[in-house]
Amino acid sequence: MNRDRLHFLLLNVGHFLDHLFTLIFATVAALALTRDWNLSYADLLRYATPGFFAFGLFALPAGWLADKWNRDGMMCVFFIGAGLSAVATGFAQTPFQIGLGLFIVGVFAAIYHPVGLAILTAKWKNTGMRLAQNGVWGNLGVASAALLTGYFIDNGGWRAAFIVPGLVSVAVGFVYVVARWREVRTVEQERKPEPAPANTVLPADYKAVLIRVSVIVFVTTAVSSIIFQSTTFALPKIFAERLQDLAANAAGWLYGAAVPEGAETATIIGALAFLVFAVASMAQLVVGAMLDRFGPRPVFLTLAAMQLVFFVLMPGLTDVPALAVSLGFMLGAFGQIPINDYMIGRMASGAFRARIYGVRFVVSFSVLAATLPLVGFVYERWGFDALFHILAAAAFVILTAVAFLPQRLPSPVAARS
Repeated sequence: MNRDRLHFLLLNVGHFLDHLFTLIFATVAALALTRDWNLSYADLLRYATPGFFAFGLFALPAGWLADKWNRDGMMCVFFIGAGLSAVATGFAQTPFQIGLGLFIVGVFAAIYHPVGLAILTAKWKNTGMRLAQNGVWGNLGVASAALLTGYFIDNGGWRAAFIVPGLVSVAVGFVYVVARWREVRTVEQERKPEPAPANTVLPADYKAVLIRVSVIVFVTTAVSSIIFQSTTFALPKIFAERLQDLAANAAGWLYGAAVPEGAETATIIGALAFLVFAVASMAQLVVGAMLDRFGPRPVFLTLAAMQLVFFVLMPGLTDVPALAVSLGFMLGAFGQIPINDYMIGRMASGAFRARIYGVRFVVSFSVLAATLPLVGFVYERWGFDALFHILAAAAFVILTAVAFLPQRLPSPVAARS
């Protein structure tokens, strides 16, 4: 394997681990700690909230430091720091300790998106497909969080769900250091800068389009984050409530006997969530190819409409219909992830790309954090059906905003010529 392929693989593994770390607690809370610590699901969500705020707030300084110091060096910090923090979280004895551990995980996990995506969009061509492939790895991390955590809950305990991936991340970090040692030693400003004419005055029409697209990017980023966080974090709990008969039947078939209620179904619930997440993540490959061919507007409109339809259908469904409709709205939620990153990569100046991605992820992950109390509040008072109505309204907002995108994105180079 040549250095470029290894580098791309390590960046993809980093995206996998990043999303895995942020969602381990979602399954732990839904399937283990409500029983082991005698706390309600809504109470447990409060301890996850600071970690997601860190995940968002520290993205901007991570992007700034990467641009000023070294992007590859920051990736090494991400792998090793997030891994050690996850291991420490696995030894938590109280809700406060696990909340503190999740906060520190969030600090290091915040590094990946502004830094990893800046490397991807600066280094390789075919940006849409590269982002899509990288996005699939991230979504498989989301999916594997439910699958692996459910397995560990049934086979050894929830603590291993933090410790084992943490050790893997530390090991990958050392591989990254060795593979990229030459680049890690180089200060970012010493590298050959991307060409950009100084003091260039952009045409007024280009600036107007840039402002319009920027507003749409940040509005849809915020609203789509509500959808992404609500669905990915709550899906194990939704499945635990709504797929009980399906999970019990699957467990009975798997183990060859009638399974007592509540016994050994965490693995099945996790596997069903994994199935939905994994299949839905493949949408990004299609989306990546379509972005490079058609541009973001028609692709984004289609995915927003898909989410709206399936969220409207979901209330009241259980078992197989609920599983099928869940797959439908997750296809839309996962498919739209690379679109805003694609638009930023096309329109942002290379010298500031990591910082701009940092701002985007501050917005995104701060909304992710604020969404957890919303999910807990809505669930505790009205249940998940009310949440699906809220998510349908969010999908409608995205659909409306995307309708104002231009058919094709102008590039800074074209605007200056």
